[in-house]
Amino acid sequence: MKATLTGVNVSPVNMEERKNLGIKAGDTVRVHQKIQDKGKTRIQIFEGLVLARKHGSEPGATFTVRKVASGVGVEKIYPLYSPMIDKLEIVKRSKVRRAKLYFIREKVAREIKRQMRRTTLTDMATESGAEATAREAEEAKKAEEVAAAAEAVEETTTPEEVPEETPVEEVAEVKEETLVEPAEADDLTKIEGIGPKIAETLTAAGVATFAAVAATDVEKINELISEVRGNHDAATWPQQAQLATDGKWDELKTLQDELDGGKVAE
Repeated sequence: MKATLTGVNVSPVNMEERKNLGIKAGDTVRVHQKIQDKGKTRIQIFEGLVLARKHGSEPGATFTVRKVASGVGVEKIYPLYSPMIDKLEIVKRSKVRRAKLYFIREKVAREIKRQMRRTTLTDMATESGAEATAREAEEAKKAEEVAAAAEAVEETTTPEEVPEETPVEEVAEVKEETLVEPAEADDLTKIEGIGPKIAETLTAAGVATFAAVAATDVEKINELISEVRGNHDAATWPQQAQLATDGKWDELKTLQDELDGGKVAE
C-alpha cells in the first residue's frame, strides 16, 4: 500500500534496509528523490560526497551530501528514512580521518581565490568579449577539477563488485577490510618556523610528513601557506625536514640553534 505526501505517491520505507546501508562521511552516494513537477512525479538523482551523518540510526537521522556543479558547490541534507527518497545507492566508499568533512568547503574556496588572483586588472581591461567568455569557462573548469581533487580519496570496492546474494552487512565488512590505511602524519611543529596553524594548513594540503615537506620546493610551500597570517620564511624547512626524515635529530637541533641565533646555515 502506498501513502500520499503533498500529492506525491510514496512507498513505505524499509527502515532496517536504510539502517544497514551504513552511510558515513567519505561515502559517495546517489540519491533518487521523488519530485512533483506539474502534477506528475519524476525521479531526480543527486550524486555527491557525504560530508556528515547526524543522529546515528535514530528516526530523525540525516546525512549531508555535497557536489560541485558548474564550479558552484551544492549541498543537500536528506532525512535517512524519508519516504521521498525512492532509492539510495552507495557508489563508492572511502577511508577518511574525520567524522565531518566540512573542511572541503574552505579548501575549494581557497583554490578558487588563487585562480582569480592570476587574472590582473590590466588583462581584464584589454581582453575582448570572446576572450572574457573563454577565460570564465576555463576558470569554471579549473574550479571543478579542484573540487573533484579535494573530494578524491582512496577508492575501495563498490557494492556492484559484491555478488547480489551477499547480505548488506557482509558488503560493509568487505569494504572495510579493503581500505588502505593512510600514512600517519608527522609532528611538523618540530621544524623551526612551523606553528600549529601552518602545520594544520600543510596537512590539509597533503603535505603531512617530514618527507613530504622535504620533497616540496619553497615556492610551493609559500603558496600553500599564503592564507596564514604573519611573515613566514620557509627557506630552511625542506632542509630541516630532510634531517628529520633521516633521523638526524642532533644535526637538526644544531641547525635550529643557529637559526635561533640569527645565523644562516650553509
